Amino acid sequence: MIRNLSEEHSLISNWVSELRDIQVHSDRLRFRRNLERIGEVAAYEISKELAWVTREVQTPLGVHSSKVLKEQPVIATILRAGLAMHQGVLNYFDKADNTFVSAYRKHNEDGSFDIVLDYVSSPSIQDRILIISDPMLATGTSLAKTIKALEHLGKPAKTYIIAAIASKQGIDYLESSIGEQLNLWCGDIDDQLDDNGYIVPGLGDAGDLAFGEKLQH
Repeated sequence: MIRNLSEEHSLISNWVSELRDIQVHSDRLRFRRNLERIGEVAAYEISKELAWVTREVQTPLGVHSSKVLKEQPVIATILRAGLAMHQGVLNYFDKADNTFVSAYRKHNEDGSFDIVLDYVSSPSIQDRILIISDPMLATGTSLAKTIKALEHLGKPAKTYIIAAIASKQGIDYLESSIGEQLNLWCGDIDDQLDDNGYIVPGLGDAGDLAFGEKLQH
């Protein structure tokens, strides 16, 4: 299931427009907040699909049979660009366990790059709902490698992926590589990647725009 949240003509498309706009890029706080908002809305939409149970809640005047989440998900992100969106997901799944993964592009002299994954901090995800947020689903290789690495910590019951912008090529790659149904919730979908593997028109480098330019490339 692939959900492009901009197709529904909501505030999501406004936020994605600002993420893309070079006139707004100088405002890092706004850039991070828009990523956070998309994470919040996606978390709310995903919550509608999760299992619920009834719990008796004592109020000052009586007892109410309330519906609550059956279990808390594990929410994961890829450092550093995913932190703002992860915070949005955590704002809504505020009791969730958290997973952090360091995965980055190591560029080679010939212009190609490898995905290097050298840090994982996570609880067991065996038979649990896993929600991974990553602002840019470009080639899909870093997300695929992250999912496979996390499976060493257990097989999740179901995996949801949240992205601000996804490329069609990245979606196709994930569908062919993770070996299960792709559940993707994204702010928008773009058609192309450039020769460096960046989404076009995209928005640029999400990590740099959120947290400042890095020396490493």
